[in-house]
Amino acid sequence: MPTLYTADRCPYAARARIALAEKGIAYEAVEIDLDDRPALIYEKNSLGRVPVYEEDEGLVLPESEVIMEYLEERYPEPALWPADPAERALGRLWLQRFDDRLGDGREQLDERLAELDRALEAQPWLTGRHYGLADIGYVPWILRGLERFELELGPSLANWVERCSARPAVAQERAVVTAL
Repeated sequence: MPTLYTADRCPYAARARIALAEKGIAYEAVEIDLDDRPALIYEKNSLGRVPVYEEDEGLVLPESEVIMEYLEERYPEPALWPADPAERALGRLWLQRFDDRLGDGREQLDERLAELDRALEAQPWLTGRHYGLADIGYVPWILRGLERFELELGPSLANWVERCSARPAVAQERAVVTAL
């Protein structure tokens, strides 16, 4: 059974948890205290960050994007990237520009949320016509922002959050965020 080194409060780890749940992959979760990181996590990832995904065969993968892409390739069903190459490319672009799209500071964050809202006016999901990895890449931050910072979401973004939250994997993550 694979192992996921994770931390409930970490949105990057949440990406991996959601992807694993969407794929229906059972795993052992090892909770890492981010305030007192054990030597073990540095052995798995020299940067000491979570998530880290480990398979029994010895494969050790750090970084949420790498883990999500690996899971998509290793377990192609259900697909979390669209079949359409253009939609896949645009979804990957959302993930690649993630840090730019969420920004720093409240004013910049509000501007980025408005951009997300506008993008979701044109399509139901960040991945395109279907829910997928780009949505999984963003939803942990939006959920945490709603819980902690009373984010103001435009109507399209608010509808996207509700559609995401209707998925069992995201609903489970939302419960984790609420409990933090």
